[in-house]
Amino acid sequence: MFLTRLVFDLIAAGLLLLGLAYWWLGNTVHELAGTGMFLLVIVHNIFNRRWYGRIPKERRHRRGLFNIGITLFLLIAMLSLLVTSVLISNTLSGFMSAYGGFTVRQIHTLAAYWVLIIVSIHLGLRWPMIMGLSRNLFGISKASIVRATALRAAAVAIAIHGIWSSFELRLGTKLTMQVTLDWWNFEESVAGFFVHFAAIAGLYMTLTYYAMKWMQHRRAMNSLIGRRTEIPRGQKTATHSDRPTAFNDQQAIR
Repeated sequence: MFLTRLVFDLIAAGLLLLGLAYWWLGNTVHELAGTGMFLLVIVHNIFNRRWYGRIPKERRHRRGLFNIGITLFLLIAMLSLLVTSVLISNTLSGFMSAYGGFTVRQIHTLAAYWVLIIVSIHLGLRWPMIMGLSRNLFGISKASIVRATALRAAAVAIAIHGIWSSFELRLGTKLTMQVTLDWWNFEESVAGFFVHFAAIAGLYMTLTYYAMKWMQHRRAMNSLIGRRTEIPRGQKTATHSDRPTAFNDQQAIR
């Protein structure tokens, strides 16, 4: 069941990337891809409906609060994407297209790029779970320094490529709704477009995953330091409290 859910989620992510290639697919395929993505998002929420009941427990931890915040931003971005897509649709809901002007289209594009970033962070938070499933599928039960080093090197390479792709695609202008005429030339390369966006997604997944690991390591170190200092502090306090008694004994002897 979990593998089926993961496959649906990966298909939804693929449809999101496909939807970004509007000038290559055309309007009809773009709208069909978007509709399929939203249907899979609904399926995703049905599968994960129990998570909403665990929100009070999630709020007790810093990671849980961050997860709730990211999920809330993703919900807002998805709703913005859905509403604007209905307003500007020319194929599946053409009767609403009269309400969709230039500003609505800009908001739609802005929401789409933010959904890509937030979904990448969302996946980065769940990367340990995905890696655990992968180990079970491939029957990997023992740790390997070589494998771990290779995977980390691949993550660093993807992150570096993602940084370059962010400048290549002018991602900053798209995330701030700036009007530009800088569009990808699909006549030169189609695969390059998807490679760039996949690398950007990989960048934010990698940053999120290692940021969470750093926070866990820092919390563990602080906890360890706290336990090591408990006994010495107790001894120092006891010695200090015994000092008046020892002083009085010396005075009595004198």
